[in-house]
Amino acid sequence: MNRAEFEMEKMENIKKQAEDVNLKKITNDFILQQTEHKYTYNFTWLGMPIIQFPQDIIALQEIIWEVKPDVIIETGIARGGSVIFYSSLQRLIGNEGIVIGVDVDIRPHNRKEIESHPFSDRIHLIEGDSTSLETINQVKDIISDRKSVLIILDSNHTHEHVFKELELYSPLVTKGSYLVVLDTIVEDMPDHFFKERPWKSGNSPKTAARQFLQQNNRFIVDKTIEDKLLITVAPEGYLKCIADN
Repeated sequence: MNRAEFEMEKMENIKKQAEDVNLKKITNDFILQQTEHKYTYNFTWLGMPIIQFPQDIIALQEIIWEVKPDVIIETGIARGGSVIFYSSLQRLIGNEGIVIGVDVDIRPHNRKEIESHPFSDRIHLIEGDSTSLETINQVKDIISDRKSVLIILDSNHTHEHVFKELELYSPLVTKGSYLVVLDTIVEDMPDHFFKERPWKSGNSPKTAARQFLQQNNRFIVDKTIEDKLLITVAPEGYLKCIADN
């Protein structure tokens, strides 16, 4: 079997598993039950905690290899594993790409671990509200004349905040690249999972993404990604840019 035949078979397998009702139910049950054990907290990237499903990590790696962005922007950097992940991939790609990490509160111990990491050399950290004019201007200054931009949104998960991020950051995304909205899964989970959080079903990244897509024709949901992963925090959240700004 040559590579073209292999890829055709892979796409057919993805299509079939996406149509498998029982498999989807098992997947959804796992996603619900793992929350009690904080499953996503179990993983690291090059020694740094990366709080994601391994499936989404692999999907982002595939996207980054495909797009080869000059700039990867992430809002919400948590413990820093994700920006180290993006930076290590930028170095592997070899195109001098950079990473911009934005967070409203970069705690000193997290900043120290990020900045002392061997793969920190391509990372620019911005502490501030991702939706503030000051922050977005700092991001634009760092981007400068770089041509290919990929964005991952993973900060405050309320509808209002995510929608503002989508409005502000989507113009920066270049044709052929992606705007990834993480934790859209909030919309599909019972509210009691988020007792101490302001987001819940009806007030989530997915509702924000849906409203955004109704008003913006530059992006479409790349459904093939979630069909392939099955286990993902971002159903309807992998948005591909199909038009110039």
